[in-house]
Amino acid sequence: MTESAVHPALWPAPRASDAVDATVTVPGSKSVTNRALVLAALAAEPGWLRRPLRSRDTLLMAEALRAMGVGIEEGVGPDGSGEAWRVIPAGLHGPTTIDVGNAGTVMRFLPPVAALADGPIRFDGDPRSYERPLNGVIDALRVLGARIDDDGRGSLPMTVHGGGALDGGPVSIDASSSSQFVSALLLSAPRYNQGVEVRHTGARLPSMPHIRMTVDMLRAVGAQVDEPETGGEPNVWRVSPSAMLGRDLTVEPDLSNAQPFLAAALVTGGRVTIPDWPERTTQPGDALREIFTAMGGSCELTERGLTFTGSGRIHGIDVDLGEVGELTPGIAAVAALADGPSTLSGVAHLRLHETDRLAALTKEINELGGDVTETADGLHIRPRPLHGGTFHTYDDHRMATAGSIIGLAVPGVEIENVATTAKTLPDFPQMWTGMLGA
Repeated sequence: MTESAVHPALWPAPRASDAVDATVTVPGSKSVTNRALVLAALAAEPGWLRRPLRSRDTLLMAEALRAMGVGIEEGVGPDGSGEAWRVIPAGLHGPTTIDVGNAGTVMRFLPPVAALADGPIRFDGDPRSYERPLNGVIDALRVLGARIDDDGRGSLPMTVHGGGALDGGPVSIDASSSSQFVSALLLSAPRYNQGVEVRHTGARLPSMPHIRMTVDMLRAVGAQVDEPETGGEPNVWRVSPSAMLGRDLTVEPDLSNAQPFLAAALVTGGRVTIPDWPERTTQPGDALREIFTAMGGSCELTERGLTFTGSGRIHGIDVDLGEVGELTPGIAAVAALADGPSTLSGVAHLRLHETDRLAALTKEINELGGDVTETADGLHIRPRPLHGGTFHTYDDHRMATAGSIIGLAVPGVEIENVATTAKTLPDFPQMWTGMLGA
């Protein structure tokens, strides 16, 4: 009897019998959807969110906002052009308990919102959520005038005792473990009496594209933001108090979730088109165009979308992924199949993500016969012939997709708990087999 028969949670990763040739429509961006929900909930008027992502993380965000009094109606847009959510702001209130799951955006973006509520808001979540740092948000909110009970842990579970308003003002934080600390404070800042001045005082700030996304989205709803990229002081962001406008926003495809499908073109020497790839975006996944081209492919961006074509060879790469750390698992999977070694650096903060991604990637690739070593801030990968086996995911969606990439070229790879991909990419197994023509 096979292991997958004994453990039905094991999913046999399909092996590609030929070069892929597919068009894959990727659902909306989780990062955009959850930021848009927060901004719409704090706006002065209702707004529309078109083509939102429906996944565990975004549904947790929507349910949390509903629990605090926000109206979120799911249906079709006013012109009948597809799924849209109508967000109707209301007075925020407790008492209530919010389940954050293991969603970093929910556990970090909503405590600053809860500080504006009238009454206590308790935050709880999955066991792993207790291990993820929240001290940057908790300490900052206290400086800005909020009352929070966390028993000194700097993590979940905790209760924010909202007073209906918050003074705001200047605050210094160390956001080197997560750029979400900065984004969390900026998103609610227009509603604070004095706005907010956030000063990052720690080591290198990771995932800067996500902060740029936050700033762009704030400006789109009428907020005034001074930030380093437009001539402001380095590592300082200032948001003035103001009313935010209701928007009609269409969510871009999640470019980071396009990664495994683009990787399939690279691994199989095939071709994959992702429709609606934006010409300009703050999403970290846009870096895949440059990174995967350097690893042996080519891409063309047209009105139809992005078409990526593999050359039949995969090259190793030496790359700093500090700004785009969430792409590391997929890049590591491709690098394990390359014709030369790779060094991925700048991603020490991944030890604090859904799981310790550096340790997890090292263990799982090595157990398939690979040669991966951890460095202080990343991974060194020396390709070796791989064999089948169980690829554990640690309840991490990007580990599941990384294992699936390896399975394209290595027979007998079985993904443990592939259902964890529902966190940000619902229906991944069906999309994956569909791409392969199965």
